[in-house]
Amino acid sequence: MTSRTSFSGPWRPFAAALISISLMSVTACSGGETPPPGPPSSGSQSPPVESTPSASSTPSAIYKPADASGKAQNVPIPELPEAAKAKTKEGLEAFARYWYSLLNYAYETGDLSSIKSLSSPACALCGKVFPGIQKWNGQGRWIVGGTVAVHAVQSTFVKTPNGDFQVAIQSQQEAGSLENADGTDAQKISESAMLGDLMVARYEQGRWAVQNVDRLGS
Repeated sequence: MTSRTSFSGPWRPFAAALISISLMSVTACSGGETPPPGPPSSGSQSPPVESTPSASSTPSAIYKPADASGKAQNVPIPELPEAAKAKTKEGLEAFARYWYSLLNYAYETGDLSSIKSLSSPACALCGKVFPGIQKWNGQGRWIVGGTVAVHAVQSTFVKTPNGDFQVAIQSQQEAGSLENADGTDAQKISESAMLGDLMVARYEQGRWAVQNVDRLGS
């Protein structure tokens, strides 16, 4: 299921420079002491009242990942984070992570509608990965594992001459298997080495959309 495409032409020098940027995030810690608690209330305190669940409330369906016995069930649809709506460096990076969460959702369900709505038909990686996802989620077949873990995302947030922005993604495809309709293994998916993708995105009509995703160094 892993797609490996070459990345050549005028993009390569920029891509190599971008992917070489440190992708480790730094967490800033704020100083200062924690203020002491305030004095207790002078009034008498009432005992806590236990809340009773509403009889009309219904428990949400429990997510069950795919395994050898069957495909994933009740897979939650990823929601677009508020941060990913902004036309900023942080917004682009949040959007890139969201796009890969939609890719994983498609791996588990075979539903490509959400990720396709945010991806250009010219997307190179999409053209190689999407057909396999569709094939192995049809006619009773399913995919176990094989999802993509995003380890780091980095953008210089410099607009290209045609108005696009680029973001480098460091990821790894997890191990898994392709299952036939009768429950037999059709193919094992080995855990990949660390992968580098370059996403080209454009902000239009108030949202980010993917123009292309391509794999670096392959």
